[in-house]
Amino acid sequence: MRMIEFFEHIPSYYRTGLLVAGLIMLWMLEGVIPRTRFRKGQRLRHAGTNLFFTLTTAIVNLAFAFAIIEAAQFTGSRQFGLLYLLSIPVWLHALLAIMMMDFLGAYLVHLVQHKVAWMWHFHKIHHIDNAIDATTALRHHPVESVFRVIALLIAIITMGIPVWMVMLYQTISAFMSQFNHANIKLPRWMDSWLSWIIVSPDMHKVHHSKRQVETDSNYANIFSFWDRLFGTFVKVPDVSTIEYGLDEYTAEKYEQVGPLLKAPWENNP
Repeated sequence: MRMIEFFEHIPSYYRTGLLVAGLIMLWMLEGVIPRTRFRKGQRLRHAGTNLFFTLTTAIVNLAFAFAIIEAAQFTGSRQFGLLYLLSIPVWLHALLAIMMMDFLGAYLVHLVQHKVAWMWHFHKIHHIDNAIDATTALRHHPVESVFRVIALLIAIITMGIPVWMVMLYQTISAFMSQFNHANIKLPRWMDSWLSWIIVSPDMHKVHHSKRQVETDSNYANIFSFWDRLFGTFVKVPDVSTIEYGLDEYTAEKYEQVGPLLKAPWENNP
């Protein structure tokens, strides 16, 4: 019950504080054990661009916050949803709820954005980034953020997920996105072991490759087994050889906020 009360009543700015602390911690680690070296001055400029998209994502989330809370309160108060049909303890309900939100609200919607052309044009803003680090987790076009919120709402209503489980998931999901984008070099054995359970940094780096066969893989955010289960897992023996970004968007202007916001409506340059 303490966990339930904690995640139901903890102020949103506390959760934001935890995520900011996580981002700062990963930023510091990137300076100590980087996977790749940034050009002089590139790291700060890169972070500035990506941090802007944190604001746009926050605005979208605030706009839909009422719908998310109402949906979660509805399922909780009426015991509505597939998970409520099972006679299971709260801890198992929470675990399955997080798994289903991760599947529908992260893995599946991510895969769909790679397969549906008009959705890809918004998601590609994330892939234009040619210097992947923890701040890349923040780079999502505002329209893409709407796609993800709608997918989360579908997961909440169909599965039956109360508010505190949604809050717990969102905290874990945001930190995991920062972690698996982080420009850190873990021991190979550790990264490989982690990738059997959760999405590790080297596993997700493959997804940001310029090679389409690698870009169209490793879609998961928290649990890596979704990719293994659905045949979208790709392993690259030496991720230090991966080139990030998209070939059509190498111009310096695509390191700036304005061109990135307009990119979905442009013809390929």
